[in-house]
Amino acid sequence: MYKHFFKRFFDIIISLLAIIILLIPMLIIAIAIKCDSKGPVIFKQERVGKNGKIFKIYKFRSMCIGAEQTGSGVYSDKNDARVTKVGRFLRATSLDELPQFFNLLKGDMSFIGPRPPLTYHPWAWDRYTDEQKRMFETRPGITGWAQVNGRKEVEWHRRIELNVWYVDHISLWLDIKILFMTVFKVFTNANNENTGATVKEESNSSSENPLENEAAVSECESVGEETISVGIED
Repeated sequence: MYKHFFKRFFDIIISLLAIIILLIPMLIIAIAIKCDSKGPVIFKQERVGKNGKIFKIYKFRSMCIGAEQTGSGVYSDKNDARVTKVGRFLRATSLDELPQFFNLLKGDMSFIGPRPPLTYHPWAWDRYTDEQKRMFETRPGITGWAQVNGRKEVEWHRRIELNVWYVDHISLWLDIKILFMTVFKVFTNANNENTGATVKEESNSSSENPLENEAAVSECESVGEETISVGIED
C-alpha cells in the first residue's frame, strides 16, 4: 500500500510544502546566480526515470556556461575551475538540488529513490542488464539508499546494486531512515566529491566520449555562452 499509493501521496504533500516554504530562499539563490555569472538560473538535464522514461531534471546552475564541453566531462571535484563562486556554496550545501521539488510535484521523481542516471552515463539504456533495469521500477529520488551509502565515492555497478536492493525493500521506515541519514550527510558534506572515474571500464579506454576534452578552463567567460543538455554527474 505504501509503495503504490502513500509514497506518491507523501511526495505531493512534501513538494507542495517545500516549494511554499523555500520560495523566498530559492528566489534569493536565483538572484545570486544571476549576479555571479552569465547564463540561466536553472540547469535542465535529461535523466532516465521510472521504466526508462526520459525526463528533464531541474537544478540551480552551479557551473559556468559550456562546462560540459570542457575539463573532466561528467566528473567534478572541489578544485574544478568550472564551478562558479555561488555554485561552490550551492554544491557544498546541496542547495542546487532544491528545484527538484518541482520534479516531485510533476511526478518525475520521488523524495526517496534511486538517483536518476544520465542518459549516456554510466552507460546507455540498452547496456543495462535486466537485473540492473530493476532499479527503474520505482520513481528516481532526490536522495536514496546509494546516496547515503557512499554517494559519489561508490562505483556505478555497486550503486546500481544498492538501488535494486532499495526497490526490493521499499517501506515507510526505510524511507524515514534514509531521510535522517541524508540530513547527516548534508550537514557533514560527506561523500560529496568525485574521487575519480566512478565507472569501471570493461574494455580498453580509448575514449569516444566527446565530453572528455583535454583542456580545463580557468575562467567561466573563456568557455562561451552555448551549452548542451548534458552535464555533470551527481
